[in-house]
Amino acid sequence: MDRQTAHRRRWGALVVLIICLLVLVADNTILNVALRVLSDPEMGVGASQAQLAWAINSYTLVFAGLLFTFGVLGDRWGRRRLLTTGLLVFGTASALSAYAQSPEQLIVARAFMGLGAAMVMPQTLSIITDVFPPDERPRAIGVWAGAVGLALAIGPTAGGLLLEHFWWGSIFLINVPFVLVGLSLIFVFIPESREENPGRLDLVGVLLSVPGLVSLIYGVITAGERSSLTDPDVVVALLVGLGVLTLFVVHESRVENPSLDVRFFRNPRFSVSIAVILLLFFSMAGIIFFMSFYWQSVREFSPLVAGLLVLPSAVAQMIFAPLSPTLVRRVGPRAVAAGGIVAVCCSFAFFAVIQQETPVPLVLVFFFVQAGAMASVLTPATDAIVSSVPPGKAGAASAVQNTARQIATAMGVAVLGAVISFHYRSAISPVLTRVAEEEDVPVERSRPAGESIEATMALARELGGSGQALIAPAKEAFVSGMHLAALISLAFGLLGLVVVLVWMPRTSDRHGSAGGRGSGTHAQ
Repeated sequence: MDRQTAHRRRWGALVVLIICLLVLVADNTILNVALRVLSDPEMGVGASQAQLAWAINSYTLVFAGLLFTFGVLGDRWGRRRLLTTGLLVFGTASALSAYAQSPEQLIVARAFMGLGAAMVMPQTLSIITDVFPPDERPRAIGVWAGAVGLALAIGPTAGGLLLEHFWWGSIFLINVPFVLVGLSLIFVFIPESREENPGRLDLVGVLLSVPGLVSLIYGVITAGERSSLTDPDVVVALLVGLGVLTLFVVHESRVENPSLDVRFFRNPRFSVSIAVILLLFFSMAGIIFFMSFYWQSVREFSPLVAGLLVLPSAVAQMIFAPLSPTLVRRVGPRAVAAGGIVAVCCSFAFFAVIQQETPVPLVLVFFFVQAGAMASVLTPATDAIVSSVPPGKAGAASAVQNTARQIATAMGVAVLGAVISFHYRSAISPVLTRVAEEEDVPVERSRPAGESIEATMALARELGGSGQALIAPAKEAFVSGMHLAALISLAFGLLGLVVVLVWMPRTSDRHGSAGGRGSGTHAQ
């Protein structure tokens, strides 16, 4: 495809990339509303709590661990080639997940879905950087970010509808037609592009990044599951991950053709944007993840209703993400980012006082504010990251952004989840002990019931009328834990505000994107 044709078809290419993005993001959110069904031996695969966690974590571990690798390889081998291969892997793994016969098969299939997603995700941003000129790129990235909001809405809502009418495997099988549509359109709208003069492949850097990221993320996820940083395998994983990543940074600073040029971090637009993404996604992840338990376990809404309650957040992202570049042009990136973070912090303050009976419309208003503010920050931050590097390195820069987001999300869920879990266990234990003694419940049954609100509710249902004494304290303990997590999120949000006010430039500087279009090598 020649350069002129690629330019004419650039908006069609954006539609194709959005289809790819929708299927990746929506699938991850679909799974959250299906956890209860998957744990049922008759309706699902009879997965335990730990197996359910790894059905989610196997995807995250492979996805985040290989994002950087495939971002670098896409720049060298061809972004369309990696996009196509990744979609094929993702679609095949989705079908295997749908027909998994055991929790172990589901976990393995989900890991392969993460592999396909890691191939696809960095290419979406780097292709946008390649086909759109610098003056249109912020708007395209805004639409790309808004599509994330659409996917967040499609996932839980579609998941709830599918689970009400079909078997659990439909939540994975639904990916296949989207993958087929994406594959059929890729070769029509998306040109092949790669770095013109990549030099020798930094094989050592690529090989160091994989075990470093995988070990770090495994340690974070496992620490969150166990609510402990002191278990030997957790400590070893975290130390190995940090040690290998330190070696990676040292190596990248000395090699002639690095996979990640660490000099990028000297640019304040790049480094501050990465820092803001880390802080905000860490703060948001735990709140968003555990709100699904608030809706379903505390408020006792069905999965479909819980999915529909995500819609205001999705609408906010779809509205504010495309508008964000216009705001940046008028008042500058620092003002937009600072205003967005202040709004996010206001939502954290609200969640620090939310109650079981808080009116649902009021909760949705703050969700709308939170999502809209996040979108207004994420769009200029993402544009700053990919525009601060040479166009040939867009895949690596995109991978750094996505990797930072995934690590921050995993850490947010792990750390804030550990805070909620620890608080919940300490608050529910006296009540659980009393009820267990009164009803002669064996210790091996009562102790696991104190691990989570879902486990406590399961015991309450099993005990029948006498189990009612557990329900109100369980809900109160969980909501109280959410308050503590929201206060921690607020502290990290305020830290992000300080970073923006002190180090983020007042105006946009797009010198890193010089060359804009025409910087890649294109092939049919």
